[in-house]
Amino acid sequence: MVEATLIEKKLREGLQATHVEVVDTSSGCGASYEVIIVSEAFAGMKLLQKHRAVNECLAEEIKQLHAFSQKAYTPEQWSKLQGSA
Repeated sequence: MVEATLIEKKLREGLQATHVEVVDTSSGCGASYEVIIVSEAFAGMKLLQKHRAVNECLAEEIKQLHAFSQKAYTPEQWSKLQGSA
């Protein structure tokens, strides 16, 4: 079982994320997560590069999961999304 708090901590520290949302989609058993990560570290990266950066940061945790979905944004992209909501 992987704790949501561990995922959030590793993303904040490893990618200097300014905003992280971690949702356990496995009814509490810790086997499936959806995450949103906002980090300036993603600036200039294409989508695949962002996902690789997240996967590298969480390599050990992802090995233990059944499913992992991620959305990675720069602060500017996140701000635009929030403004259109």
